[in-house]
Amino acid sequence: MRIPPLYHKPGWQRFLAGAAVGGCISWLIFLYMFGSIQEKSSFIINKQANDIKELQEDINIWKKEYDERNKENADLLTIQQIEVKLVRYEKYNITDKQSIIEIEEAIKEDLKSLIAKDISSVFKNKEIVKKTIENKIVNVNSKKYQIVVSEIYFYTTLSIEVEIKLAG
Repeated sequence: MRIPPLYHKPGWQRFLAGAAVGGCISWLIFLYMFGSIQEKSSFIINKQANDIKELQEDINIWKKEYDERNKENADLLTIQQIEVKLVRYEKYNITDKQSIIEIEEAIKEDLKSLIAKDISSVFKNKEIVKKTIENKIVNVNSKKYQIVVSEIYFYTTLSIEVEIKLAG
């Protein structure tokens, strides 16, 4: 087997030489385009990696500050006000508002020591608070009534709903 003698035909020689030169030129163009695209991509990736690193550092700073503020706010939650509401007093025919206000004020006076105390410590001692209120006996219209706690809500305002019943 022998290779056909194409070197005698200049048309084929030009075609093969053009294909070789065109292949080399197209390969160089491909390398240039691919290199420039890769360079842009690596630049973008490095920039994004730096941005991610900076943002993660910012997030860590924000988390630390957020945790510190939460701790400070948890420490600041104290009882600032006490509200007492007397409910279901109608069944004992107590109609004068003065008696109702006196009962509520007497309970507030007993609980005045809780103002400026930490909510969590007051909540832990809620049974003591409840017993303090329920051990109180009040006189209204020459009758003795015992106070019963129906609901207690703990927040910066200590809200207490109480009922009365005849002592005996």
